[in-house]
Amino acid sequence: MSEASLPAPVVILNATQLAENIGATARVMANFGLSDLRLVNPRDGWPQERAWALASGAEWPLNAARVYDSVAAAIADLQVVYATTARPRELTLPVLTPRAAAAELAEAAGQGQKTGLLFGGERAGLETADIALCQAVVTIPIDPRFRSLNLGQAVAINAYEWRTAQQDAAPANFRERSEPATGEALLGLYEHLERELDAAGFFHPPEKTPNMIQNLRSALGKARFTDQEVRTLRGVVTALSRGRGKVLEKIAKKKGEGS
Repeated sequence: MSEASLPAPVVILNATQLAENIGATARVMANFGLSDLRLVNPRDGWPQERAWALASGAEWPLNAARVYDSVAAAIADLQVVYATTARPRELTLPVLTPRAAAAELAEAAGQGQKTGLLFGGERAGLETADIALCQAVVTIPIDPRFRSLNLGQAVAINAYEWRTAQQDAAPANFRERSEPATGEALLGLYEHLERELDAAGFFHPPEKTPNMIQNLRSALGKARFTDQEVRTLRGVVTALSRGRGKVLEKIAKKKGEGS
């Protein structure tokens, strides 16, 4: 298999503060054969001339970069997305090194799945709610004596590991199972389930609702549902909600007859 035979992961930068870091990201993307760059709410808007200056000629990721107003929108068409961050205590997602993550992403790409790597902003990193939309966490094993790592460096390490992992990836025409669900389909399932749980009074006390939602999403995301499984699960949720409605109707009817 040739090195360029697999579709490379999309690189998503969330809330990037400095144009220079976007340019540095484009440069290392070009070094290692990645080209699809997506920006979520860059602090200073887009485009920014300083990004092109720092890219040192690697203009094609910048020229084709797309801007989104949320992480959910940026990953809507992707089927496997890994968040690059320190391990979040609130979630129980698998935690991988860049090398292990690259091997899994290459395998997924070989099965025809669209993949992505999500990076947080320079200061705050990624919000737990955004990490909960991903299927795993990628953590770089840096020396604990100095944990500061530039955004461009983090992208470079992951891009390098992706490049070297391709030689061991499964053939691009290999299919293990039916088409995996996209981020958009998964979000639809999450929101559908959350609406019905809310109607059933599941989220109690109210102040714990955000954490409960994040935990539900991360637990479901780890299953890596296929598109067919998502449709089936949404049908299950709909059937259960209708069944609850019929039970409530019967109770109300009996109460009316007894009054």
